[in-house]
Amino acid sequence: MTDRAQYTPGPASRAQVQKDGEKWTLILVRELRHAPEKVWQALTDPVHLREWAPFDANGSLSTVGTVNLTWVATSHVSETRVTRADPPTLLEYGDMRWELEPLVSGTRLTLWHSIDRRFISWGAAGWHICFDVLDRLLNGAPIGRMIGGEAVKLGGWQRLTVEYARQFGIETSTPPKAAPKS
Repeated sequence: MTDRAQYTPGPASRAQVQKDGEKWTLILVRELRHAPEKVWQALTDPVHLREWAPFDANGSLSTVGTVNLTWVATSHVSETRVTRADPPTLLEYGDMRWELEPLVSGTRLTLWHSIDRRFISWGAAGWHICFDVLDRLLNGAPIGRMIGGEAVKLGGWQRLTVEYARQFGIETSTPPKAAPKS
C-alpha cells in the first residue's frame, strides 16, 4: 500500500439517479486508463474484488450462474445470480449493471445500482471511494479496500455524501451505526 494515509476522495462527479418509488437507481461513471479486459478482470475475479469492492465473492462473476456475495461492512451474505456476462463489455448481477466502453485512453466504466432512496447519497459516496481504490489498484499502486465504518470515518466520505445529495436534490441523514461484531 502506498499512500493510504494521505488518501482524500476527489469531488462528487459524473453521477445521477433515476427515481422509481422507494428504489432509485444510482448511475456512476468513471474513466479508467486501462483496457476493458483489465477492468473486466478487476470486476469479476474474486481475488481482485477483495482489493477494492464492498463485497467478497465466492466465485467468479465472469459467467452466468449463482455466486454468494458477502457484503464486508455488514457480513450479510446474499445468493446472487449473474444474469449477463459479456466479457469485457457488460456484466449484470443482483441489482447491479456494469458497462465497460473502450476509449482511446482506456475504459469508461458505468455502474447502475438500485438502492433504497434513503441511502442513495451514501451509496454514491461509497462507490466513489471504491472506484478510487480500484483506479489505484489498476495503476499498480494499491491502497487497500476502504468500506463500511472505515470509509464513513473519512472526512471525504462525509463531504461526498453532502455533495451527492446536493447533486441529486435530496437531504442527507446520519449514517447508520455499524452492526456489532459477534
